Amino acid sequence: RAKEIKTKLGTLLQKPDSTIDFIIPYPEKPEKPPKAQKPSPEEALQWRDSLEKLLQNPYGLASFLSFLRSEFSEENAEFWVACEDYKKTKSPVKMTEKAKKIYEEFIQTEAPKEVNIDHFTKAVTMKNLVEPSPTSFDMAQKRIFALMEKDSLPRFVRSEFYQELIK
Repeated sequence: RAKEIKTKLGTLLQKPDSTIDFIIPYPEKPEKPPKAQKPSPEEALQWRDSLEKLLQNPYGLASFLSFLRSEFSEENAEFWVACEDYKKTKSPVKMTEKAKKIYEEFIQTEAPKEVNIDHFTKAVTMKNLVEPSPTSFDMAQKRIFALMEKDSLPRFVRSEFYQELIK
């Protein structure tokens, strides 16, 4: 009986470490992306009209995340990055683990980095997680992408950091 309790306590004590690895799926401080990858002003100009191009460019993504961190509003971009990583997962076991972590970190009520999605989207996402698949988070990810496109991207484009990139 004592061994059982010790084993359960040991398991509980180990869980936070595994979530820490997932919470930060990118370098901890991408404040200034490497100079070698800096886009041309022409390329950076395209980001004004295309959040997709911005997020697909490593320098653009790092810049956008740094900007959002400066505003304490990085959870949407981090959720989007986590979903992209999740979709690339092949192993059903790893997919289930990642789905649970994404749910606990971004979707569930009072999650540490809860994203702002409507009740219907949350319900559909939870239903999709009964049997995780590469498309489990698609609806929520699309909603968050639209939110970033409408809200975060225009603020980023007006920021000094972006203005420096297009000079």
